[in-house]
Amino acid sequence: MPLNSLLMAQNLLSDSRVWVVVSLIALLLALAAIAIAARYFRLWIQSVTTGAGIGIFDLLRMTFRKVNPTVIVRSKIMAIQAGLTEEEGVTARALEAHYLAGGNVPLVIRSMIAARKAKIIELDFKRATAIDLAGRNILEAVQTSVYPRVIDCPAKGSSRPSLDAISKDGIQLKVKARVTVRANLDQLIGGATEETIVARVGEGIVSAIGSSTTHAQVLENPDLISKAVLSKRLDSQTAFEIVSIDIADIDVGDNIGARLQADQAEADTRVARAQAEGRRAMAVSQEQENLAGIQEMRAKLVEAEAEVPRAMAEAFGSGKLGLLDYYKLRNVQADTEMRESIASANPK
Repeated sequence: MPLNSLLMAQNLLSDSRVWVVVSLIALLLALAAIAIAARYFRLWIQSVTTGAGIGIFDLLRMTFRKVNPTVIVRSKIMAIQAGLTEEEGVTARALEAHYLAGGNVPLVIRSMIAARKAKIIELDFKRATAIDLAGRNILEAVQTSVYPRVIDCPAKGSSRPSLDAISKDGIQLKVKARVTVRANLDQLIGGATEETIVARVGEGIVSAIGSSTTHAQVLENPDLISKAVLSKRLDSQTAFEIVSIDIADIDVGDNIGARLQADQAEADTRVARAQAEGRRAMAVSQEQENLAGIQEMRAKLVEAEAEVPRAMAEAFGSGKLGLLDYYKLRNVQADTEMRESIASANPK
């Protein structure tokens, strides 16, 4: 009898322990369920009531995958309410994948909604996510496609307030233009930005004015500039499509041609002066050479005159020259000197 009582007591004790363990497990499960419900209940209710199709376990799985459930649920609800279906690629898994890739999920959904409401742009989910991951603002691109943007040329805040160009008659024209562009989704990935548009349009305006015969021709028909620039297809390989180019302001500047001619004339004058100075220096140098030649000839003359007495002495010694011949020579020299003195005293 005591043995049976002991066995019964042991069974009761083991049953109580099992019951306690089961109770603890049930309590933990209940607490976990309450915690999950407290965190995801509102999102789950929103998903159920709007037909987003995201369950409570999907929300829990998103948490484990480091995905923000709030972003995914609200983006999916926004897509469903706008009429975007899962057949178009807008699924919860696709939204999660784009979120994990670093994309802006709400921005992509808003851009697709804007494109659908506009009814002039075809934008699917894959294309929108690709543009978003490329670093472009897809919503801004869609809005620019619907409502074209106006770009100032030159841009506001630039160092030059206007585009300066010179026509063939040398007159400077200062132009301000406005370029109306629409986003080109086909060229949005890899296409050049609006800085390229501004640079190309500025170059086209300067080229068009430079090709004009006179500045008056440009002032009379400013639309000639717009037509010439538009014909060059400046929007190729850019993220925009040029709708129109309008000349907002055009002013007459300086007469650059006259200034250049004056500067050229001044330069020519300086060159001529330099050449004349060179010729004068050459003439002075030649004169000095001639004077040096004269002095050299005089030295030779003095040297030759110094040989005369020696020659006369030798002539006297050898008997080739007599005394009478010497006096005749002296008379001839005296007459010659007298005639030279009279000629120098009475010049003609």
